Amino acid sequence: MKAIILGAGQGKRLLPMTENDPKALLDIGGKRLVEWQIAALAKSGVDEIVFVSGFNTARVEEALAQVADEGGVSIKIVHNPFYTVADNISSCWLARGEMADDFMLLNGDTLFRAPLVACLLDSPAAPVTLCVDRKETYDQDDMKVYLDGTRLTDIGKTLPLEGVDAESIGVMVFRGEGPAHFARYLEETLRDPAALRLYYLSVIRRMAQEGVEVRTASIAGHPWCEVDYPLDLKRAQQLVSGWHEGESDEAAYA
Repeated sequence: MKAIILGAGQGKRLLPMTENDPKALLDIGGKRLVEWQIAALAKSGVDEIVFVSGFNTARVEEALAQVADEGGVSIKIVHNPFYTVADNISSCWLARGEMADDFMLLNGDTLFRAPLVACLLDSPAAPVTLCVDRKETYDQDDMKVYLDGTRLTDIGKTLPLEGVDAESIGVMVFRGEGPAHFARYLEETLRDPAALRLYYLSVIRRMAQEGVEVRTASIAGHPWCEVDYPLDLKRAQQLVSGWHEGESDEAAYA
């Protein structure tokens, strides 16, 4: 299994902490955010990492070379020179050559551990499967989803709140025909120059609404955190305080 991590942006909402390094390199409990991600992926059988970088790629290359040496995983960096003028759909487009076979796709600012990845990979096979979580209320920054059972029917930040079933956490897997579908829809979508300002999940939305099977896997009970604001970083620090080195994943989630 391969994992593509989208981490091209600087993370300006976390300035001045991201003045020199993108937020994927932020220290969280003694490890960089991306190190937590790679450790969880490696424990789940992912042995190939593709990291899409943009802001200060030289620092990312330096950091990930060290991670690769220590962790024994293959790490490839794809540089996105358009990260300041396009949204993350451009990062997906630049990495489309890495989508020939089954792969995971995740945002570079989502903190999690291996049991969450196992929950996704153990879900029934479908062309596309998204990790989703539920909570009592949702806000404007949540990537909200509408569901029919486990099937995704709509996704977006601006969906009316009264119909929201869950939120996407920014971790998903493409299997079988899924990678080819996604690459094709990326190509078709980006024929419109205005699409450069879209999230890649707008492509998933279109796929679901045009008949591609897009399923969801609930990760309820598995702690995770999106690191987008200073308050998120504090929450992430608290979350990993129980993730001690050498502690089993099962113990960490007890």
